[in-house]
Amino acid sequence: MAAIKFTEANFEEEVLKADRPVLVDLWASWCGPCKMQGPIVEQLADEVSEYKIGKLDVDENPEIAEKYNVMSIPTLLVFSKGEVVAKAVGVTQKDQLLEMLAKA
Repeated sequence: MAAIKFTEANFEEEVLKADRPVLVDLWASWCGPCKMQGPIVEQLADEVSEYKIGKLDVDENPEIAEKYNVMSIPTLLVFSKGEVVAKAVGVTQKDQLLEMLAKA
């Protein structure tokens, strides 16, 4: 399953009210490290179904980036029951992302 495109319009339903842990990759099209992170997130989304995995463009959705104090991208947030339970800043490998999700 491909990574979900999260937006301000669907964030509450898709992320905050999700029935399972959610990984959100906060990124921007102009960000070099984000271009390295993107394929990792996409691969993870294709490989696991027990978690919800998606991407949120901070330029298109600045209110969410501001709400979660995202100062650098890529930032990866893991949500569980509507709360941030794990955070990574910078390019993060797949095994590290899986560890973050497993603890959620």
